[in-house]
Amino acid sequence: MKYSKIEWTDATWNPSIGCDKISAGCKNCYAEIMANRLRAMKSPGYENGFTFKTMPGRLDVPLRIKRPTKFFVNSMSDLFHEEMPFKYLDKVFETIRKTPQHAYQILTKREKVLNDYFATRSAPRNVWLGVTAENRKSKNRIDVLRNIDAEIRFLSIEPLLEEIGRINLSGIHWVIVGGESGHGARPMKPEWAIDVQKQCEKQGVSFFFKQWGAWGEDGQRRSKKANGRVLLGREWNEEPVYEFAT
Repeated sequence: MKYSKIEWTDATWNPSIGCDKISAGCKNCYAEIMANRLRAMKSPGYENGFTFKTMPGRLDVPLRIKRPTKFFVNSMSDLFHEEMPFKYLDKVFETIRKTPQHAYQILTKREKVLNDYFATRSAPRNVWLGVTAENRKSKNRIDVLRNIDAEIRFLSIEPLLEEIGRINLSGIHWVIVGGESGHGARPMKPEWAIDVQKQCEKQGVSFFFKQWGAWGEDGQRRSKKANGRVLLGREWNEEPVYEFAT
C-alpha cells in the first residue's frame, strides 16, 4: 500500500503492474513514466518496466490495514488488462470481500474485459467501478459500465481532450474531470470542463474537478500546482454518498 497524492483517494494498491496503450488518453501515461523510473532504480517487480505482471505478494496488503481506507486499485496498471487471468482477478476480489471496512475504486479503459468478467460474477458492495472517457470516441464505455450492478459507478474524464458532448449519466454516481500534466501535456479548454460540470448538476451527479494540469485556465503553461484546481471560482470536491462498513 502507498498513501496517495491523488485528490480523490486515500491510498493505492497495485496487485498487478504494467499496461499497454489502447486509446488517446494513454499517450502520456504517468504510470509508464513512473515504471521506467522504478526500473532504473532497480525496484523489485519493475525489472521489465511497464510490461504487464501480476504481483501475488501484494494480494494481502489491505488485510493488514484496519482503518477504513479508500484504495485506488492499480494506479500502475489496468485491473482488466487483456492478459489478466480471471482466476487471479478472483483472488483480488476475494481480498476485497474480506475487507468490507475499505472501499476500492477500480478504473478501466477495457470495458469489454470488464463486461466479460462481471457477466458471471457480482461486484462486492465496497467496490466503486469506473471507466475512463477522455473523448467522444470513448463514451461507449459508459454504456457498458451502466449495465453492471455496482454500489458506485463513476467516470474519469481525465485527461479531457475535447468537447465531449452530451453524456447520459443515468446510473452514474460520480464524475471526475481533469486536465493533463507532465511533458507533452495537451491543453484542456475551460468550456469543455464547464460543460461536464453543468451536465452533472442537471442530472444530479457528484462532480469532482481534479486539476487543470500543465495548462492553466488562461491557456498558459506552468506547474500543475500553480494552475491549481479552481473551476468557476471554486474547488469541486463532491463525492457520492457512501457509508463504510464497521
